[in-house]
Amino acid sequence: MPGTRRTGIQTALLTVPLVVGLLGATALPARAAAATGPRPATSLTCRGAGVDPGARVRHRAAILVDAPLSTVWKLQTDVERWPTWQAPVTSAERLDHGPLRPGSAFRWTTPVPPNPTPATSLEITSTVTQLRRHSCIRWTGPATGEGLHIDGVHVWNFTETRGGVLVSTEETHTGPQVDADVPTATALLRQGLKSWLHDLKATAEAERTGEEPA
Repeated sequence: MPGTRRTGIQTALLTVPLVVGLLGATALPARAAAATGPRPATSLTCRGAGVDPGARVRHRAAILVDAPLSTVWKLQTDVERWPTWQAPVTSAERLDHGPLRPGSAFRWTTPVPPNPTPATSLEITSTVTQLRRHSCIRWTGPATGEGLHIDGVHVWNFTETRGGVLVSTEETHTGPQVDADVPTATALLRQGLKSWLHDLKATAEAERTGEEPA
């Protein structure tokens, strides 16, 4: 936020709009956790499976990408390429080989600045549970760092339209740190997903035109 110093919590969540929702090296302030608006009537699904129905921290977002579905899909599923178009991802490795498929797993990391503990790194291990090629992906997994453990579920839908590809995503988080302050955790998740969608759109559209992403 302009004019203020971001906490490790804010930095982790704002800069990593990714698989499992992340928090920094310190817990969110404890206060009464009120719900932040009504939940969608239905959740996004992939092969019938959706996000965690009991999670209080959740957000859903979408963006229209003016690029071929094959380009969007390849960017999203080529996990080891994530660091080239998502600056907060410092490393990403597949734990298996071949095309992304149910059972595939990948591990990736993002730094957390000192706040006030020494700088550290969050490690996320994600496992694909459902996938339909060029249509949807669902993955789950924990984010772990010093003094925290958060579980996330993330669903992606890809729908061809006249204007390109509608990319829709929904994510839920559970864990002591996020449950301690649901409104703040939800707001940070919202901003993170918005950032990821923006980067995906910019990169896919740049590849379509042969230009550098904005």
